[in-house]
Amino acid sequence: MKKEISFIQSIAVVLVLLAIIFVSLFTLKLPPHIPLIFGVAFISVIGFLLKYKWTEMEKGILDGVRLGIKPILILMLIGMLIAIWMVGGTIPTILSYGFHWISPQYFLISALVITVLVSTFTGSSLTTVSTVGVALFGVGTAIGVHPGLAAGMIVSGAVFGDKMSPLSDTTNFASGIVEVPLPKHIQHITWTTVPSIVITAIIALVIGMNGNHESVNYGEIQGIQDALKHTFNLHVLTLLSPLLVLIFSMRRVDVLPTLVLGIVTAIITGMITQHEFTLSQLLGVLQSGPAVESGNKVVDAIVNKGGLQSMMFSISLIMIALSLGGLMRAVGIIDALLEGLTKQIRRSGDVIFATLLSSIGVNVITGEQYLSILLPGQTFKPLYEKWNLDPKNLSRTLEDGGTVINAIIPWGVSGAFISTALNIPAADYIPFTFFSILCPIFSVILAYTGIGIAKKKAQS
Repeated sequence: MKKEISFIQSIAVVLVLLAIIFVSLFTLKLPPHIPLIFGVAFISVIGFLLKYKWTEMEKGILDGVRLGIKPILILMLIGMLIAIWMVGGTIPTILSYGFHWISPQYFLISALVITVLVSTFTGSSLTTVSTVGVALFGVGTAIGVHPGLAAGMIVSGAVFGDKMSPLSDTTNFASGIVEVPLPKHIQHITWTTVPSIVITAIIALVIGMNGNHESVNYGEIQGIQDALKHTFNLHVLTLLSPLLVLIFSMRRVDVLPTLVLGIVTAIITGMITQHEFTLSQLLGVLQSGPAVESGNKVVDAIVNKGGLQSMMFSISLIMIALSLGGLMRAVGIIDALLEGLTKQIRRSGDVIFATLLSSIGVNVITGEQYLSILLPGQTFKPLYEKWNLDPKNLSRTLEDGGTVINAIIPWGVSGAFISTALNIPAADYIPFTFFSILCPIFSVILAYTGIGIAKKKAQS
């Protein structure tokens, strides 16, 4: 007969699991895949001790991976899209314009504002990072901006739209789970979103204005621009593909056909504009990525990104993380944690704080954004009714602990993708993703001060 795991036991299991992950990552310097695989083995042993059959645990693993099939397909297509945008001249053209328009002291605030606008119009952090984000990161790298800072601002702006945009799937998902009208949900999340993005913008301005820009080698920047012009045909036609991707995203066309359209149009415009590349070469980069030799090391480092194979590191990481999360659900660890947290609640502020911890915890354990919204949303909904809290408090908290946090989980779907797309270790940009860090902080402050906390209206 199966044994049920207690709340204290589930905490102990999670602490051991986190210890395995953090020691492996920060002491042994192992790739994140290895500790997660050890985690799967560890939780399997726990499952056997709780009298679960392997077939039951295997089903949990497969169910977990099944949740990630669409994100994995998206990652594959984005890897191909980035590659063809590189050799097709799209990113080089954007880079060339960027060098003319963005000065070093205003780079950080410019990157933040641009990604906020794009993510708000598209509703997708992944689309934003993989389009303008890649180009902005290339500009920042070339003009000497700290890579972690550049990526942190890009991710902050991208996540803003993922949280606030009416076109965002997570925004619609969070409001739908707790049955809050979308306009009401978006209005309520401004309580934590607006101060977080304003502080992030102030930080970007202060750091940018006070940075040491004397070390910027403008001669080197000119050399980069010359290398771009000599290697690629910088043509406005190459911007057709990203323009179509943005338009279709804004019109809420599903992301998979949108990305396919972007790839196809980029191939066509690449054939028209980039005569130095054959059709075989343009199609070949979809698989293996570019191998451009421009004669300029900085340009080569920027444009030799993308391709289906470049995403395999992230895809394998996500599959292992989802396997671990599915296994932990199957043996009852996640349910025990959530149920135990609900029993620790003594006041209304605790309800919001427990929801936030649960969303962040599910994010860390499973690496899956939607589960971090779904599971706490279902679990805590009755408690918001019990404590006379309007459901829109719940939908907001799910975004503060779910949507924005996934981007700073190295093995999360968003975190793994961002790290691969920008070619920067997650640990390098996480400390500078101020928006994602500030949102849950403001959520806790509001919870215990009562500011911005809506009470449920009495039924007449």
